Formats: sequence, C-alpha cells, structure tokens
Amino acid sequence: MGNGTIYSWVRIDEHGTPVGVGITCTETALEGLPMEKPTTGFVGYEIPLKLPAEAKETGLDHVAFDWNPLGHIPPGIYDVPHFDAHFYMMTTEERRAITLEGDDRARCLKPPPPGVIPEGYIMAPQSEEKYMGVHWASLGWPEFNGKPFTQSFIYGSYNGRLAFIEPMFTLAMLKEKPTLVMDIPQPKTYPAGKYFPTKYRISYDETRKEYTVALEGFVKR
Repeated sequence: MGNGTIYSWVRIDEHGTPVGVGITCTETALEGLPMEKPTTGFVGYEIPLKLPAEAKETGLDHVAFDWNPLGHIPPGIYDVPHFDAHFYMMTTEERRAITLEGDDRARCLKPPPPGVIPEGYIMAPQSEEKYMGVHWASLGWPEFNGKPFTQSFIYGSYNGRLAFIEPMFTLAMLKEKPTLVMDIPQPKTYPAGKYFPTKYRISYDETRKEYTVALEGFVKR
C-alpha cells in the first residue's frame, strides 16, 4: 500500500476467544498513494486482505481496505480523501455476485429485518455499490450537521442481511496520529452464536511507526 505495507490480524485470549480484529499499516503506506480517480469505474482503490482462521468466531470473512482519493457521494460531505475499512460478513465469491444488474439491484436494496441495523441509521440514497452492497448511515452524525467529516461507522447490507461493518475516516485525521476509541452503535439482532464488536479503535504507534484500525470489545451474541 503506497510506499509501505498493510496486513490484517486477529488477537485472541488464552482461551482462543477473539478480542480484536484489525488491520495495521506502516507510516510509509500513506505516502505514494494514487491521487487520481481509478480507471476501473469504481470510486476508490481496494486492497483485499484475508483474515486469519481465528476470525471465524466473529462471522467476519475478510477485509477490504478502500482508498478514495477524491472521496465519494454525497458531495460536500464525503468528497474528501479518505479510507473505508470494510469488514465483510460474506465471502469474496458472494461479493462477486453483487452486480446491480437486472434483478440484483432489487436484492441489493432489500432491507434487513428490523433490528439488524442500529436505530437511527437510514439506507443512504444511491449508496448501492457493485461487489459491496448498500450502505447505511446516520443523519445525526456531525458531517450532516454543519461540521467537517473526520470519521464515522457505516453498516452495510445485501439481500436482507448484514453484509459488512465499516469504519470510515479521512486521510487528514489519520495523519494527525490519533488515539481514538469509539463505541460501535449496536443492533438489536446479531449474527447468531458469533462474537460482535462493541468498540473500534484508530491509533498510531510511535515506536513501531504504524497505524491500526481495529474492532474490539467482542461479545458473544
């Protein structure tokens, strides 16, 4: 990634219980990033990252770390350079079937049952994306109320089920070398028998010269 490297990881306790799932990149990974729009037709550049087998208990399959040099919709809100860290609850094969062509658009826009998405979230207009699903956001966030966007936590769905959870944050915020721990808005209905995160962390390690984005505080549901 850029002029550096990025990797995924899972942290477990002495009983093998997952306590953290995340991605870490070197400081140099923020240098040399492409700043032009991709020629593929997508809004950003995706770096796919497999997760270790120990992540299975969380229901998470893999991570797609997306770099959006020009941001994306809506204009005036998210059209700044930022990253989307998609933690997917579906396989890459399932994602490839999301084409938005023919009947698939209706499948993408099919909302999950009540409780799967946290209260206060709405299906964001025109946010359905090929190979992703549709995005859910909250109009109560600062960026929708006159303040600049720095970071948010997105939910995603496809065909009536939870597809991904996503910390989203700006390049500018990351370069400030933050130590940020935030509560994850919780749904009322969870993937049965899985560990679900209650917090997410965005931090910088001065000694290792690394940035980390992590899901933490896992609770079995």
